[in-house]
Amino acid sequence: MHPNPAFRYISEDQNLRFAANRGFGVLAVADEDGMPLISHVPFVLEGDRALFHLVRSNPVARRLRVAAPVKLAVSGPDSYISPDWYQAEDQVPTWNYVAVHLSGMAELLPQDRMREVLDKLSDRFEEQLAPKPIWKMGKMPDDLLERMMRQIVPCVLTISDVQGTWKLAQNKPESARLAAAEAVAVGGIGAELTALADLMRTPPMQD
Repeated sequence: MHPNPAFRYISEDQNLRFAANRGFGVLAVADEDGMPLISHVPFVLEGDRALFHLVRSNPVARRLRVAAPVKLAVSGPDSYISPDWYQAEDQVPTWNYVAVHLSGMAELLPQDRMREVLDKLSDRFEEQLAPKPIWKMGKMPDDLLERMMRQIVPCVLTISDVQGTWKLAQNKPESARLAAAEAVAVGGIGAELTALADLMRTPPMQD
């Protein structure tokens, strides 16, 4: 997380809403030797818990047989920012972005929770495809579903700390920030440039 308080004023609730809306992140945990293990996971938030699943053979899944401290990094829109875009002197290159880190203890859930976790995950994302009818696992043959569920394990992260960085040029004069936002919108280098430009034009206020 960036240490500048200009980028760290967003409330915990806002950061959680951002993470919940994204629903996808990078899960990091150390193995028994202290080396990092990484997995990319979709998840659904329920209060202070993130539900997700992993392939049974994933080293992260094996690590979570015993509860372990983890970090779930959720990334938002981002772009390289050229100094020229500020239309001001004495600027340097940088990268603007939104990111939220959810930290806490993660562990496997009982295998009989697998169907529940899958239903919550698929419902969460299918709802965003409206007006398409929501796909339900009942459409799958029972034997195929059972076979597939045996290959994955349900997991939960109990969140104890939420940190967010919303680096949107809030530390620059408004004219410089708005000029950079326009440049991002038409020629940025990164992901979701329109969304980032909109955030730079109107940085969120704290709840």
